Amino acid sequence: MIPSVLPTYNRAPLQFVKGEGSWLIEADGRRFLDLGAGIAVNALGHAHPALVEALTNQAQNLWHVSNLYEIPQQQKLADQLVDNSFADTVFFTNSGTESCELAVKMARKYWFEKGQPEKVEIITFDGSFHGRSSAGIAAAGSEKMTKGFGPLLPGFVHLTFGDLDGLTNAITEKTAAILIEPVQGEGGIRPVPDAEVKALRQICDDNDILLILDEVQCGVGRTGKLFAHEWAGITPDIMMVAKGIGGGFPLGAVLATEEAASGMTAGTHGSTYGGNPLACAVGSAVMTAVTAPEFLDTVSARAGQLRQSLEGLVAAHPDIFESVRGTGLMLGIKCKAPNIDVVNAGYDNQVITVPAADNVIRLLPPLNITEDEVSEAISRLDAAATQLET
Repeated sequence: MIPSVLPTYNRAPLQFVKGEGSWLIEADGRRFLDLGAGIAVNALGHAHPALVEALTNQAQNLWHVSNLYEIPQQQKLADQLVDNSFADTVFFTNSGTESCELAVKMARKYWFEKGQPEKVEIITFDGSFHGRSSAGIAAAGSEKMTKGFGPLLPGFVHLTFGDLDGLTNAITEKTAAILIEPVQGEGGIRPVPDAEVKALRQICDDNDILLILDEVQCGVGRTGKLFAHEWAGITPDIMMVAKGIGGGFPLGAVLATEEAASGMTAGTHGSTYGGNPLACAVGSAVMTAVTAPEFLDTVSARAGQLRQSLEGLVAAHPDIFESVRGTGLMLGIKCKAPNIDVVNAGYDNQVITVPAADNVIRLLPPLNITEDEVSEAISRLDAAATQLET
């Protein structure tokens, strides 16, 4: 008999009932150090006072009205995003998947309105993850994502990650855009080197195509910059954002230049819930915190501490771990032992990590994790590795 909750998840046998900063409390009272942050969602940890206050205050006044009306909270958050990014305009969604759908539509509509309707193909890369909608799985293209869900949405060209020569050769008169994550998350924490990000921007400029960045997982301070592409000193035309922007409340966005968004006029896209007062009040509080003076400097400091400590951990357990990869507080450990065994041993030692492709475990802690908590995290990961060695 099928469960009342559709059985599409392989869930760990844990029931968390409370969160406090970087900690989750299980129903039996055990305290887990959370290095997953809801898969990079809880940017400020659990029950952050500023987010609780923003949510509570807004909930007491107005939750939802739909986009038939002006929404001051939406305007405030849009202004914050525009003021702190390359973008001229923002559309609010409820998730990264929805952001992908709009990014694809926006790119194709741009060229249609420019009188080049043949430009519909979007180049993507292996190991990518752009959500689980029809466009998202077609963009990723992997068998794991697409098997059994055909016919797939056409118009995507899949290339090998990091193959710039192949990319140049793949561009045709039908190419509308390149879509890439500056740091692949689900794909195993694989950063695109800054030089390659710059090259991608140049390739797009040279071939008159759009650059779409998926910063759903790596954005909103995760790498030590507000957005990961800033490290390379370039700007995209369109960018997908979600996860951290809501700090745990469902919220996403598509940011774009005025030119790239020029085809999206009244009636071309919409959302009933997207950008409602409740979500945007929380998102605005997240942006206020993340853009505060020295916040991102502290993220980089904790990232340096965590990276250095993880290198020592890998060296101490060469039969369990192979190497450390990633950037900022978006780090991965390439494992020699099966990564799910490492994750489960972490549960035994009350530390949470997240599995990814390429036998990697992801470490995506709250951006405000403390120095002492980083040290405690290493201690618990060390205990987990020792457990696997016995």
